[in-house]
Amino acid sequence: MSANLKGSKAIKVKKEASDTAPPLSDQQLVSMAVRELNQHLRGLTKEEIVQLKQRRRTLKNRGYAASCRVKRVSQKEELQRQRTDLQQEVAMLARENAHMRAELEGLRSRYEALQRYARTVAKGPAPPATSVITIVRSTDP
Repeated sequence: MSANLKGSKAIKVKKEASDTAPPLSDQQLVSMAVRELNQHLRGLTKEEIVQLKQRRRTLKNRGYAASCRVKRVSQKEELQRQRTDLQQEVAMLARENAHMRAELEGLRSRYEALQRYARTVAKGPAPPATSVITIVRSTDP
């Protein structure tokens, strides 16, 4: 019977120690390692242990959900920034393409004009449109 009394005293001491220990804050409960948590759970009833573990799981899930929301928002902002950058690049490339098309069209018309000229020259000699210039050298000393 003395062993029975000692056992009940040990339980009371542990319960009293946990009663005097300050309750764990949510932040402490979430950031605590599992081993450390298990040390704090010693001497508590099964119901208290289940309740504390459930509270810890709920708080951890809230933290995970909050970090997912933050990550989703930052990814959305990054994708919007990339979209804006790509839209600007597409607009710049469209302007450059239009400029090159205009330049190509100018070169094409110039090429066609040169071809027409080459065909007229190939048909026959053109009448001389030049005048004769005589150069006279003076003999003045």
